[in-house]
Amino acid sequence: MDAKTLSAAPMGVFTAAYWKAARNELRNVRVLAFAGLIAALAMILECFPVYLLGPSLKIYFSFLVISLGCRCYGPVVGMMVGAIVDSLGFLLSGYGEPYFPGYLLTAILSGLIYGVGLYRKPLRWWRVLAVRLLINYGSNVLLGSVWKAMLYGKGYYYYFTTGLVKNTTLLPVEVVLTLLVLGLAERQGLDKKYLHKK
Repeated sequence: MDAKTLSAAPMGVFTAAYWKAARNELRNVRVLAFAGLIAALAMILECFPVYLLGPSLKIYFSFLVISLGCRCYGPVVGMMVGAIVDSLGFLLSGYGEPYFPGYLLTAILSGLIYGVGLYRKPLRWWRVLAVRLLINYGSNVLLGSVWKAMLYGKGYYYYFTTGLVKNTTLLPVEVVLTLLVLGLAERQGLDKKYLHKK
């Protein structure tokens, strides 16, 4: 199947064509350069959180560039970028904390969720909400609480409760900002004009 036929084929996430298209993004030089840019921007944005209600409630804006990237290049490159951002981000600014592979798993899983939820699909508010629900409550609350309990020893339910409050508070802000950024990129033709232009 050639590239033109593949791009016109139905792209259900459970089809071989979908995963072939996602895997083929690794062969697109523009996509790889864009993925490198996304990874660099995500690491920079991780260094500048915005404190909303003191140090316990802060928002990192790296999720905006990660979601934008995964919408353009899909879950395969998205998982790769997640691994790079987590690993290089730790090496560049670990703040003296020990490296923990659980966070690498969370970053890879987030790339998968963003990619599967947003790649080759029309931009809809409910789709962005579903992606954020999976990431906020699946990756951040459920998995994040396990990793923190293993690292810091206060107990799973302590981290689960604080994570639940934080992620529920941030959810509407994250959904609105994601919709704004992805909508702007779509209107400017980022994907079609620059990454996958014919």
